[in-house]
Amino acid sequence: MFTGIGLGTFDAAFMLQTLVRMLVAVALTLPIAREREMHDVSAGLRTFPIVAVGACGLIVLARSVLGAKSDNQTHVLQGLVTGIGFIGGGAIIKANDRVHGTATAASIWATAIIGAAVGYQETEIAVVLAAVTFVTLRAVGAVESKQTPPTQPR
Repeated sequence: MFTGIGLGTFDAAFMLQTLVRMLVAVALTLPIAREREMHDVSAGLRTFPIVAVGACGLIVLARSVLGAKSDNQTHVLQGLVTGIGFIGGGAIIKANDRVHGTATAASIWATAIIGAAVGYQETEIAVVLAAVTFVTLRAVGAVESKQTPPTQPR
């Protein structure tokens, strides 16, 4: 760790630890991102990892600034969940009498929680949430595609 002029302190070990956390968040969300990309939805390979890294970074920053045991952490989580809700809302589209994008919106929300869990060093929660989200998208999507009759060309 060293002190730069006007830059505060620089902790290389903390930076490396943060980088590793963010890479874990990306790795856990790439399968979800790929699954959504395959369905040609509005969010995919870029959106999901960025959401995870952003959420992870916000939590790491909050823990660093506020302290790991601060009650103010609840405000940070509350703001994160609310903000991600707005992003997810943008993925939902109403066309005629059908609504599309709810699975993508929910996946964006879950991806933010995956990133937050990694930021809080709760990697087990992140792994389980990533696996359940991916399996749900893949398995339920496969069942839905078998049950949905092919559309007639107009």
